[in-house]
Amino acid sequence: MTKTEELVSPAPTASDRIRVLIADDQQDVREALRLLLKAEGFYTETANNPAAVLEALQSNEFDIILMDLNYQRDTTSGQEGMDLLSRVQAVDSKMPVVVMTAWGSVQLAVEAMRRGARDFIQKPWDNQRLLSIIRTQVDLHRIIRRAERLEAENNLLRAQNRPVFIAESKAMQPLLTLLSRIGPSDANVLITGEHGTGKEVVAQTLHVLSPRASRPMITVNTGGLPEGTFESELFGHVKGAFTDARVDRVGRFELADHGTLFLDEIANVPLKQQAKLLRVLETGEMERVGSSKTRKVDVRVLSATNADLKQESAEGRFRSDLLFRLNTVELHIPPLRERREDIPLLAAHFLKIYAERYRKHISGFETAAMQRMLEHLWPGNVRELDHAVERAVLISMGEQIQASDLGLETDKGSSAKIEDMSLEEVEYLLIKKALARHSGNISHAAEALGLSRSALYRRMEKYGL
Repeated sequence: MTKTEELVSPAPTASDRIRVLIADDQQDVREALRLLLKAEGFYTETANNPAAVLEALQSNEFDIILMDLNYQRDTTSGQEGMDLLSRVQAVDSKMPVVVMTAWGSVQLAVEAMRRGARDFIQKPWDNQRLLSIIRTQVDLHRIIRRAERLEAENNLLRAQNRPVFIAESKAMQPLLTLLSRIGPSDANVLITGEHGTGKEVVAQTLHVLSPRASRPMITVNTGGLPEGTFESELFGHVKGAFTDARVDRVGRFELADHGTLFLDEIANVPLKQQAKLLRVLETGEMERVGSSKTRKVDVRVLSATNADLKQESAEGRFRSDLLFRLNTVELHIPPLRERREDIPLLAAHFLKIYAERYRKHISGFETAAMQRMLEHLWPGNVRELDHAVERAVLISMGEQIQASDLGLETDKGSSAKIEDMSLEEVEYLLIKKALARHSGNISHAAEALGLSRSALYRRMEKYGL
């Protein structure tokens, strides 16, 4: 076995550099791959036989193995490479392996994938396709490792009865920073974002970070309260206050006293009820329906909406003074399509929950299933992903979730032939694939497409990406 470690300038950090083990019995093939990967800043080691591959795995850590299927003992069947693949899987079942052979066939490729290979390359290879495959598989491998670590941390949070909040993508970092700063305060917070982005989880996280964590957090879907019972639900009532008031009732504000009150769908509060809500926020005082006794409450109010409250206020549908009281700080949650790095982590989290709930022995997602999730647009955001994984767990017949189990419709333009598409459809497809390939990183996707960041942003806005 020969070893090389290639350095480029500027060198990426050790944690970022992709570590590739190249296994092939032909020196010219090993050298060609080494030079190709050197230009990309990869770390490489080479092995010329199966024994050397296993030896390298024992002495070093790799992100991926690029492995020939035919060696000197048998140069046509691929059996020696298949045996090696099985032995590699025994050492590390999650190690991504890309197999290659000059004697490729559909049957051989299917068998290699069945035994655990992540992808298949036939010699002579296309450099750009090979590099794309390596980067995609390494990204998935690293995300899976992060998901395992995150799941261990989440198990600890569950044991402590704390909410699980998965957010490791760059798009979520500003939100995490604000959470850490305002969580320990008593400030009222307005949480905004599309349906299904996880606004209630953010509210729960704010509550457990606050000095009120030992007190209750009361949740109210204000959009679901009939106008006739709104005051009774929030402020309570006394016996005889109205026809069905047979006993005294404590309202949600009193239940949340010294704790947190979460008002979801706040934009749907009727205009004439907004004044009563404003009074409690301003003074901390309220009366139960049918009572003249004023009660004091100490409540931190968190609210959430998917509406533009500033626009609602400008158009007279939401009181501006109430808005000022609600949004001492505003937290915006990006949609899932803008935080694709979190998709594998969220999917692994939901998979664990539903596999346990339905008593299914499912270890993970097939590569094609993970790729389908990364490419999907997720108009329903995290809630849609949650439901897709639950469905997949229910109908899956194997130890891994397949792409077909997810029940995701193919997004616009992804299955059509390029020659049948319009110019705009081709542009949409290329941009979407570039964003998925680079995990939503705008700079990297723009560079790959030969566009400036601003030009890519304009096209993303044009196509609703």
